[in-house]
Amino acid sequence: MIDMALPLIFSTGAWTVQTFIDRVFLTWYSPEALAAAAPAGMANFTLFSLLIGIASYVNTFVAQYHGAGRPERIGRSVWQGIYFSLVALLIAVVIWPLADDLFRLFGHAPEVQEMEVVYFRILAVGAPAVVISNAISGLFSGLGKTWIIFWVNFAATLINMVLDYLLIFGKMGLPEMGIAGAAWATVAAGFFPALVFAGIMILPRYARTYGTLRSWRFDRALFRRLLRFGTPNGLQVFLEVLAFTIFLVIAGKIGTIELAATTLAFNINNLAFAPMLGMMTAVSALVGQSLGRERPELAEKLTWSALHICGAFYVTLGLAYAAVPQLFLWPFLRNAQSAEFLEISRVGVILLRFVAVYSIFDAMNMIFSAAIKGAGDTRYVAVTTIRLSWLVLVLPSIVWWFFARGSIYGLWVFITLYVIGLGLFFLRRFLHGPWRTMRVID
Repeated sequence: MIDMALPLIFSTGAWTVQTFIDRVFLTWYSPEALAAAAPAGMANFTLFSLLIGIASYVNTFVAQYHGAGRPERIGRSVWQGIYFSLVALLIAVVIWPLADDLFRLFGHAPEVQEMEVVYFRILAVGAPAVVISNAISGLFSGLGKTWIIFWVNFAATLINMVLDYLLIFGKMGLPEMGIAGAAWATVAAGFFPALVFAGIMILPRYARTYGTLRSWRFDRALFRRLLRFGTPNGLQVFLEVLAFTIFLVIAGKIGTIELAATTLAFNINNLAFAPMLGMMTAVSALVGQSLGRERPELAEKLTWSALHICGAFYVTLGLAYAAVPQLFLWPFLRNAQSAEFLEISRVGVILLRFVAVYSIFDAMNMIFSAAIKGAGDTRYVAVTTIRLSWLVLVLPSIVWWFFARGSIYGLWVFITLYVIGLGLFFLRRFLHGPWRTMRVID
């Protein structure tokens, strides 16, 4: 598990560093830029998350075909993911003119709303590349060649960090672009992995063994299987991200300070969450490979190993959130010029203690859901996530704000209950569900 997961953890950890530094620079630039980045970024990801969730499920197909000793089906699986990813181009074109109306509905302060529209539109330019990158990287994660993913994403992170600094603040003769500069840096960092992964995929070593060149033709039956098992995975991601976007919109209606503090808390929580996305990919791939070899007992053992690793990491970080929250807030406040950030910091300290409470349950949520998705039990994960996100998080948050005019802390009670519920439900499904006999491959 460590051999497979470590490069993926480093890879998604690099993405965490990229996002973290992006938010730090925006904090130094202005409170409004920080407040606008989270809802605009979440709205953009919400629209494309369905496609990302389906395209990334190529990983499970590759893993199960690899475990079953059928390499001739691997290249064809990847190409079906690439063909599906082209839908993102159409969505990017459609949503561009709708951005003004969308963020007008959010009802945030005018200066925040203007920045949200700019950030959202620029990110839409790079979204198709992100979807394609997720499809092609499924080849390498499914085969267990995870160091390739790390080095490519590490290089993309360096590109983003450098461009962030140059374009946000206008250094080395470049124009000062503020939040627009942060968005263009993200777009550049998104295109880089897509191009490099595509170049590696067609190298002779992959073309010979897995047919990554000769298997480019559209395969209707395989494409339908990708949609059948990948769509619940994409819907789960889409509706969960939509729920969090609505949560951020409600936080913004309470106030700009509350929205900025929530953005900080989410961004700091990415220190734990994003690296473990790599662990989730490793769990799904290894469970898929084990089931392809008809060894469900090995899949179960690997999953528990992943929980031990992930749980230890989450508990350690959760204790740090509770004991020394100012340590995590310091990079944001170090060069912040506005007095508002003192109040943002005060609220952020309390929100990080909510994160500390649900940390271990988030570990259970991530590992057990990844395991059963690696078998093909995507429908259960989707239905459970959708029900809990709307019944425990979204609807109570709406009632809390529109009818009770409650504080930001009430909203965070709901998000804590939501994560706890996910962890317990997926633990139960892993212990008693039918995943051991499920397969996604023909």
